[in-house]
Amino acid sequence: MRAFWTRFRRRPPALFGLSVLVLVLLVAVVGPTLYRQDPWDLAGRPFSPPFGQFPLGTDTLGRDLAAGVIHGARVSLLVGLVATAMALSLGTLIGAVAGYRGGWVDDALMRVTEFFQTIPSFIFAVVLVAIFQPSLRSIVVAIAMVSWPAVARLVRGEFIALRHREFVLACEALGMAERAIIFRQILPNAAGPVIVTGSLMVATAVLLESGLSFLGLGDPNLMSWGFMIGSSRSVLRQAWWMSAVPGVAILLTVLALNLVGEGLNDALNPRLRRR
Repeated sequence: MRAFWTRFRRRPPALFGLSVLVLVLLVAVVGPTLYRQDPWDLAGRPFSPPFGQFPLGTDTLGRDLAAGVIHGARVSLLVGLVATAMALSLGTLIGAVAGYRGGWVDDALMRVTEFFQTIPSFIFAVVLVAIFQPSLRSIVVAIAMVSWPAVARLVRGEFIALRHREFVLACEALGMAERAIIFRQILPNAAGPVIVTGSLMVATAVLLESGLSFLGLGDPNLMSWGFMIGSSRSVLRQAWWMSAVPGVAILLTVLALNLVGEGLNDALNPRLRRR
């Protein structure tokens, strides 16, 4: 861990992204406790500009935008983390079995993976959420369903590269079970690219959730950044801050996640360790 942190902190963009990400996490975790305003309450006069009675202004109904940004951070990060965890679990399992077993098992699993990859991700997510009705659960499942194929192909490639290494052959010669070889021997050696991909998938999941909420397919009981932008798009010329404030929050969060992902890639890439 010390060597990893040494390589990671040599990259200023990665440190900047980590700082922003920590700030967003603090806002999501601690913000609702410190800033107790309900994002759905009609707190003041509509169209109030920022830096007045309300720090970020109010929307068309007089709701506090600062409260919406704080509560929206929790929703966006929760969706991103849970959906990514589900996609990583499913994709890792399918890719590991396909890469280790090979043969007809590999062919069958990869044909299923390729089928899901041929469907446009956002359109597929919209269809799934519309079928199962907009809710936090349906959004998480929809994002996970459109995200796992890329993980499966990545893990499969890593397993194919490691499948015939000496330590794997030694484990097979000793009679170790396939499950133990897959999850205790090969998977830890393939974890680096999966971790990097996971960090980037969180950013994609945040964008997908924002896009779904923007189209009115978000959870109607939860305030989110995409919902805030969608509800204020009709007054963009009169009150630009209603869309700009949640838009900047999405921008900073996605940018931070991508910078952290690039830093993880540089720190975990064995080809770059000697630089």
